[in-house]
Amino acid sequence: MFNVSFFTKNKTFLSISLLCFALLGCTSTPPHPITQKIEQNMVSVQGGEFQMGSNAPEAKKSEKPEHSVFVDDFYISKFEVTQEIFESVMGSSLSYFQDPNVPVNNLSWQQANFFIQKLNELTGETYRLPTEAEWEYAARGGNLSKGYIYSGSNNIDDVAWYSKNANNRAHPIGMKQPNELGLYDMTGNVGEFVSDAYDDNFYRVSPKNNPNNARDEASGLVHKSVRGSSFSYDADESENYRRDFASQSIIMSDMGLRLVRDKN
Repeated sequence: MFNVSFFTKNKTFLSISLLCFALLGCTSTPPHPITQKIEQNMVSVQGGEFQMGSNAPEAKKSEKPEHSVFVDDFYISKFEVTQEIFESVMGSSLSYFQDPNVPVNNLSWQQANFFIQKLNELTGETYRLPTEAEWEYAARGGNLSKGYIYSGSNNIDDVAWYSKNANNRAHPIGMKQPNELGLYDMTGNVGEFVSDAYDDNFYRVSPKNNPNNARDEASGLVHKSVRGSSFSYDADESENYRRDFASQSIIMSDMGLRLVRDKN
């Protein structure tokens, strides 16, 4: 004989559970439309160990020595931040090459960070610039790396807008082949600011785990690291290990950014 009270109690429990679920569903806030647009293009990168920098004779002092680095998991956008995304937050941009699908350009490191600050205030998210180590790990293809010279190929024309094919201008995102992680324009198009201050001796003292040379400097003369070359760089200035720098306040027509966020 069945126990009627057992079914009565379970029916009550089920009703309460469904009510709680409905209430939670009603009170949960959907992601901001800008977040939705960004997140549909975020790529999950599994952390790992890689050889950062280069010991090649043609490598600059700041790119030596090649050294072992480990980075944690993170998310990175498959595209550079477009003018459409930038202007949906800031209202306008000073981009020299105007087009909604072209990466935002003609900005400084300070302006890139101000955009991220406003983006996070608007969306409630925690986007940031990549560290220099995260950037190079992703450019090399992460743990899917095939050891290419450029990000995704040994033939720069396959993956990059650079001095020989770009006609001295930025181009719409995603027109070249992606790298092993599905990331576009990690080589060429616009250069990408990272969080690190530029120190040409840092590789000699860099910690192995999640190195980060970020510094919050008041002076506008402090140099910040720039990665990925751009449409104005030659092929022999565009290998994955290449480093460059810019004052944090100078505005450059071939500079942009790419978003990263931590894995929760």
